[in-house]
Amino acid sequence: MSETDAAATATPSELIDKRIAELGDWRGEALSRMRRLIREVDAEVAEELKWRGTPVWSHDGIICTGESYKSIVKLTFAKGASLPDPAGLFNSSLDGNTRRAIDIHEGEEVDAEAFKALVRGAIDLNTSNRKGKPHKAKA
Repeated sequence: MSETDAAATATPSELIDKRIAELGDWRGEALSRMRRLIREVDAEVAEELKWRGTPVWSHDGIICTGESYKSIVKLTFAKGASLPDPAGLFNSSLDGNTRRAIDIHEGEEVDAEAFKALVRGAIDLNTSNRKGKPHKAKA
């Protein structure tokens, strides 16, 4: 089986594993840690790779994306402006009306419990927005 065939049959979670491994430095470690925290909150979270290989975590809508750049790992919460952030984790994309992001730089550690609270809040917001709406089957 060629590498292209293997990629075509890989699950989104396997593709995210591969993406993290390809980073091979502190960015992969940071992204892996944040992914683990998301899964601790929601073991059934849906994982996808979108937009040029960006990991996306969803539950009744997007929770957040995990982008990696040369000097930061950016976790963008799709509805972050609607989430309480008492710990002040959001430090990027603060001017928008919808999204909020957490930029993680090398050597920085994000407060695990505060991050999990944001994930829980995003899931609760997504779930509350779905109540009373018919579920659309994926084609």
